[in-house]
Amino acid sequence: MEKLKIGILICLVIVTSCSEEKISDGGTGTVKGRVVDAVTFAPIENARISSNPSTSTYFTDKDGYFTFDKIAIGKYTFEARKDKYIAKFEAATVELNKTNQIIFELKVSTADNRPPDIPVLTSPTDLSKNQAINLKLTWTATDVDKDSLTYVVTVKNGTTDEIKTYKDLTTRSLELKDLKYSTKYYWQVASSDAINTPTNSLTSSFTTLPFPNPRFLYIKKVNTNNVIFTADEAGNELQLTSSSVNSYRPRKNLQTNKIAYISSDGSQNQIYTMELDGSGVKKITNTVPIAGFNMENINFCWSTNGSQIIYPNFDKLYRINIDGGGLIEMFKTPNGKFISECDWSQDGKEIVLKVNDISGYNVEIYVIKWNGQVLYSVLSGITGAVSGLNMSFNMQKIVYTRDVSGNENSIYRRFDSRIFIYDKATNTSTELNSSKANGYNDLDVKFSPNEAEVIFTNTSNDGISIKNILKTSTSSSGNTSNSRTTLFTGGSMPEWK
Repeated sequence: MEKLKIGILICLVIVTSCSEEKISDGGTGTVKGRVVDAVTFAPIENARISSNPSTSTYFTDKDGYFTFDKIAIGKYTFEARKDKYIAKFEAATVELNKTNQIIFELKVSTADNRPPDIPVLTSPTDLSKNQAINLKLTWTATDVDKDSLTYVVTVKNGTTDEIKTYKDLTTRSLELKDLKYSTKYYWQVASSDAINTPTNSLTSSFTTLPFPNPRFLYIKKVNTNNVIFTADEAGNELQLTSSSVNSYRPRKNLQTNKIAYISSDGSQNQIYTMELDGSGVKKITNTVPIAGFNMENINFCWSTNGSQIIYPNFDKLYRINIDGGGLIEMFKTPNGKFISECDWSQDGKEIVLKVNDISGYNVEIYVIKWNGQVLYSVLSGITGAVSGLNMSFNMQKIVYTRDVSGNENSIYRRFDSRIFIYDKATNTSTELNSSKANGYNDLDVKFSPNEAEVIFTNTSNDGISIKNILKTSTSSSGNTSNSRTTLFTGGSMPEWK
């Protein structure tokens, strides 16, 4: 009998220990709270609030608030739950006649949320041309779950490879301003619902209006590379070649409306052509590259009709067709000097050459016939550097620059380079008195289209300062000095057509 009583007592203890925790009967307190969105902190209405141990169940009002009034004191866990949100739990200890405050920040549930549909680029249409430099991009975008969407637009300049990113857009359009003329742009839109991974559109492209009347060509240094630019007489500028490639010495042909230039090709330098807007790049030379003692001082020339190009390769002068065929050796210097510069007469019958030794000195300038026969000498027997070479339309004048200091050095630094014009009728060269400042060099000179002026590069003789492109009148030979006009800052190797 005694053993039976002990067994019953043990069972009662076990049953009691397995029952739900009881709330103290020692009084009540209050729990108040609010449910908000974890990202926007906007109130969430009709969120279900319950507790464990269980009491009553409440729903939040339009401002996200709820109240548990006269709840027995003790330890509780409260739960906030709302469709499309992740449920959240908060612990609270209810004390006698006191009020607890609870804030629930609910995160949107992404378990069933789908990403935005792929955006569709609507304007401008893909591959469209002649687009304005101030342009509106538009697209369409939808989301199955009707989430609010934001957009990121990426725009790439196809010439410079510059990329601009426009973030956190809330409308399906973007105004672009001050685009570059004659430039192909690529653009893409990413659509985001702030829940899933953004959805990217296909990439589309468009090309802007042609550059208005680009009369000038020149190069600028961008990082360590030479880059070709074109400009009009108002100073509007357009980059034609990529800053990731070394391209220089642009020469324009008016008959074909193409630009030829030199560009690096591995360890060699080759001649390429392109359209006036920088498109349609084509390599012309191949087996025999353009070469000489110093590539910064090497030049080539078009034929007038644009069907051929002549160029130097050390002591030889070559001619090649614009399609890359028909390569022939036209001339070889009789004394082994290197050909650095050449210019072809308007009628195609004469070629003026500047030749020099391996260091760039012992310069000679002379004119040959198209078949290689030497006609006459322009310059010889001087010391110092000579550069820049251009023949007038009627073949009676040749303009060039010469360092009158006569200094010769291993780094080809010039100290006082001035402009001279050779007159075939008098067989004399006369300095162009253009008020050049001491300590500066005039280089890369060429006649203007009407030959009333010359265009040239001016820079400090320290060899490291900025280069500028200037012009001056050709009527200033002799004692009368003439004014100089700066056309473009930071440029060199000018061409004016």
